[in-house]
Amino acid sequence: MNRRTLLGTAGALGAAASLGFNIRAAHAETSRLRISHGYGILYLPLIVMRDQKLIERQAQKAGLGTLEIGWQTLDGGNVINDAMLAGSLDIAGTGSPGFITLWAKARGIPRAEVIGVAGMSSCALVLNANRPHLKTLADFTANDKIALPGIKTSLAAVVLQMLVAKQFGQENYAKLDPMTVGLPHPEAAQALLSGRTEIAAHFASPPFSIIELNNPSIHKVIAASDVLGDSTLDVIFAQKRFVEANPRVMQVFLAALDEANDFIAKDPAAAAQAFNRITRTTATDEDVVKMIKDPDSRFSATPHGVMEYARFMHAVGSVRVKPDSWKDLFIPALHDRQGS
Repeated sequence: MNRRTLLGTAGALGAAASLGFNIRAAHAETSRLRISHGYGILYLPLIVMRDQKLIERQAQKAGLGTLEIGWQTLDGGNVINDAMLAGSLDIAGTGSPGFITLWAKARGIPRAEVIGVAGMSSCALVLNANRPHLKTLADFTANDKIALPGIKTSLAAVVLQMLVAKQFGQENYAKLDPMTVGLPHPEAAQALLSGRTEIAAHFASPPFSIIELNNPSIHKVIAASDVLGDSTLDVIFAQKRFVEANPRVMQVFLAALDEANDFIAKDPAAAAQAFNRITRTTATDEDVVKMIKDPDSRFSATPHGVMEYARFMHAVGSVRVKPDSWKDLFIPALHDRQGS
């Protein structure tokens, strides 16, 4: 190897190391990424990456050549976690609580450990109801079923527990758990709007929450932001061994994510069109632009407020270990950002 080649190789390795990734010498990185996102506006950064082929473009720019991307649509923390542990996913978007659950469960198990790759989004997560008597959380009875993507560990499930704990005391955090039913957002929205099933409420993210509230028979009971503010609701994670084995690929992924967030900020209309091309909901482009511009919507790779979930889940026994800092949960590449 001549001096010029040696210096070039050292520079590339140094750049990857400076982003906080471990380098495995002489290890061929993957040429394929399997990524999942869910249905709602919370997944907009991944949806834009998918629609605009930003990962593929960043891979070419970085000199990695053709990177094959396989996309899946999965909803609910349990489903996503199972797919990750089964080895059928490399990178996934999921609710912060679902990620924390898997992080705590797999910690210290080399072949199962996961790590946060980035924050992703916040939005107006709202509990909507179709029965007039359901005005507050105190009004729910055993006959009023609440649809959410996954019981116990999904984003909506844990946020509901946090809302309940605030109103009824932490010891009663699971008061409404027996009323919850696991349903993907599209099916839950259909059930709520029909008014002909046991589903009386749906903890929904946009566009489903907006579509539901456009119906005069649906009303809002409570919003996540009433308790959590603008904390990161959804994050992106991967198995730790995959991240460590593919430092350049992860550089490319983060660059594409930052590009997607910049795209959303600069051109909400184009981002809305991308969302509707991929998700095929009944929302119009104009509807989606309103969701993107909603005060509760935020799209950023920097995680905010994830320790609030971790502290709550540890306090009520949902997870056995609690991170000391948000940095314990995420890759070193993010540690110089203003996360929490």
